[in-house]
Amino acid sequence: MDYIQVKDIMFKYDDEPVLSDVSFHISEGEFVSLTGENGAAKSTLLKIVLGLLKPASGEVTRTLVNTEGEKFQIGYLPQQVASFNEGFPSTVIELVRSGRFQRGKWFKRLSQTDHEKVEEALRSVDMWKYKDAQIGELSGGQKQRICMARVLAAEPDLFVLDEPTTGMDKENRKNFYKLMRHYADSHNRAILMVTHDDEDLTRYVDRELRLTRKEDTEWRCFCMNSCSAHSSQEH
Repeated sequence: MDYIQVKDIMFKYDDEPVLSDVSFHISEGEFVSLTGENGAAKSTLLKIVLGLLKPASGEVTRTLVNTEGEKFQIGYLPQQVASFNEGFPSTVIELVRSGRFQRGKWFKRLSQTDHEKVEEALRSVDMWKYKDAQIGELSGGQKQRICMARVLAAEPDLFVLDEPTTGMDKENRKNFYKLMRHYADSHNRAILMVTHDDEDLTRYVDRELRLTRKEDTEWRCFCMNSCSAHSSQEH
């Protein structure tokens, strides 16, 4: 089942095209990476997928329901989301619990299941031991991981992640890729993740979407002219 279908997208800033001829799909249970050189409008493309920006032409189709017939949910982790200052008035667990509120629980008490999902999310990114810490006291990589835990706690059908491994060392990046592979395989989640080229990542993703400079143009316009499938390897 396709969760997202992007067809013949063109996007302009003012009158300058930055994306052209972009088409792809994201299906249930897929882990897909989106790469390209700096300035290749990768973050812009994610915002188009989410409906935050409107393309000049082309269309984006988002499913209304998931494979179980329930309302389709997207979890979005924007770039540099972890830039909390030292005075941010929240503990780690309070922030991650707020991910459960997105499921219609703003004025309800969290259930035992909600609390279990919060703990599971924090443990999955190895941050449970910091649950009572003030967010502003954490390192950049730790803040990134708790922001990811908040998205995990919300249990979306599709993860849309803009450079989620920023600030992580190589070992933590590898563990993160394994975690996303697990969510795709065991929970049938879909993942669309912007990242820099990383050889370690190729063994975990199903496909790589790459934005490349469109030839014979006077502007910095990028198109999607490759979609590389990787053979399954031991994850």
